[in-house]
Amino acid sequence: MDSIVSLPQRIVEWLSAQQDMNDLKFFVEYPPVNKAVPLRRAIVAVGIENIEIEDKFVENDDGVLERQEYCRLAKIKANLSICVPFSQGGQSCHDIFTRIADALTFRTNLNISESGCTKIESDRDTDALVMTGWFLMNADFCPAASTDENYASFLDKTLLCGSHIRNDVIHVTAEDKEKWNLPFVTGTYSGMGSSSRTINLGFKPSVVIAAANGMPSATADFANSSLKSYMALSTGSGSSGIEITSQGFRASNTTSGNSTSAMNLAGYSYIYVAFK
Repeated sequence: MDSIVSLPQRIVEWLSAQQDMNDLKFFVEYPPVNKAVPLRRAIVAVGIENIEIEDKFVENDDGVLERQEYCRLAKIKANLSICVPFSQGGQSCHDIFTRIADALTFRTNLNISESGCTKIESDRDTDALVMTGWFLMNADFCPAASTDENYASFLDKTLLCGSHIRNDVIHVTAEDKEKWNLPFVTGTYSGMGSSSRTINLGFKPSVVIAAANGMPSATADFANSSLKSYMALSTGSGSSGIEITSQGFRASNTTSGNSTSAMNLAGYSYIYVAFK
């Protein structure tokens, strides 16, 4: 909760940087700072009165509310202790509160749902008029969410939230894990002598290499200027002899010009390795 507790300091820094607030002195409520006696200028102390945190639920595509494991909703009630010299009068307390409330409500992305102030009291110790103002903020305590607030966010963006967990683009999928644990499969098949046959692997491989057992990768018939291949590789396009399918691959006997790919000859056995 340190990030939320630091909210008063962030608000003080932001208000102090506003040019139209140069006539005011801002500081955090605790630890208290020394004040001039009698008070010479208006001062405003910022603090937190109460924090309520509850579970956050988001409606999914089916209209069912899902609890967000890493996100919470926070209701934060912050106090403004406004002190002005007697000479400025009580109306100046209300004017200062209105200026601050307007600035935080309309110049930042703080989701301020309510604001108000109490009666004005006299503090004889500092010869000042004192009024307490407050505003209630609704915040998503979802540390991985982005923010475009006009001042440094008081939420640390280091944890995970529900939308981050469900992002299947940046996370490892079950399919990825399966590839890591078993990146390829090997096996054998027997040639059938037909133009082609299909070998079912149960997945679409990215690369398939197959070769006939006991045969060289290719033989040449110099008399007829022809070449017969007993080995083939396919990466999914432009391959001869092996064609990748959605569930495995297809081995075929094909001839192109003087070159023959013999990957399904009757009486031959073939070995293969298929990469996922």
